[in-house]
Amino acid sequence: MFSILGDLHGLSFLDLFTGSGCIGIEAASRGASPVHLVEKDYIKKKVILENLSLVEEENRLFLMPAEKFIKRCEQQYDIIHLDPPFPLEGKETFLRLCEEKGILMPRGVLMMHYPDEESFPEVIGSLRQFDLRAYGRSQLIFYTRDA
Repeated sequence: MFSILGDLHGLSFLDLFTGSGCIGIEAASRGASPVHLVEKDYIKKKVILENLSLVEEENRLFLMPAEKFIKRCEQQYDIIHLDPPFPLEGKETFLRLCEEKGILMPRGVLMMHYPDEESFPEVIGSLRQFDLRAYGRSQLIFYTRDA
């Protein structure tokens, strides 16, 4: 995924459904700043914060559901990563919320990791699919926002 994204220096990065924080931390280690991580599970807070202490780039953890974060978000990001739990229903809702709220910068990249038995439209409002990668049972779809 990071080899597809290329150089992240100076790009803002949002990691929704962050889990342990490893994707956001990797983005920060590749120069992304600020890096914002969103996780609703308070039990993961300690581990995420310990992991975030390893990077110097600006970062922030938001402990709330991804949908709530998107609805309240008042800034735009260059890169948005979504990795919702595979059993979660309605993943397309999160893509639509991101598009409707306009939290992806023009020409930014939004990507989502999901199981291969699911599919998503090539166009969602101003979001246009530009790449799709298969890795075993996993898919990684990439969208960009029209300028």
